[in-house]
Amino acid sequence: MRLTRPPARQAPETIIALIDVVFFLLVFFMLIGRMDATAPFEVSPPIATTGSDMPAGGITLSVSAAGDMAVDGTPTTAPLDILLDQIAQAPETLVRINAHHAAELRHILPLIAALEAAGAQDVALVVTPAGL
Repeated sequence: MRLTRPPARQAPETIIALIDVVFFLLVFFMLIGRMDATAPFEVSPPIATTGSDMPAGGITLSVSAAGDMAVDGTPTTAPLDILLDQIAQAPETLVRINAHHAAELRHILPLIAALEAAGAQDVALVVTPAGL
């Protein structure tokens, strides 16, 4: 009687390499993605001649050329109500106004005045650096 050995099994494929690939993709997209609120409409800020880098965090108010507004990327018809509620809770919150370069001042100046009256301590106007 002759005994035969069973055929050798191949090692099961591991998913470790796949996990590494998924991890690298996750890190890649986290690095290239914007973690900032974007406006639901096109906003092309004015060009600055002087200035400094924009601080991070806070609330972003976007104003389109036509006067449409959005708070942290959400279109709204009453941005002042939302902003004033948030400023009342934390007056040290930074408010960034990201206005289109063609937006009329009649859309922007009342916002700044209302924020100042509400006690906002930091209001920044987003602009494009001169070299870009």
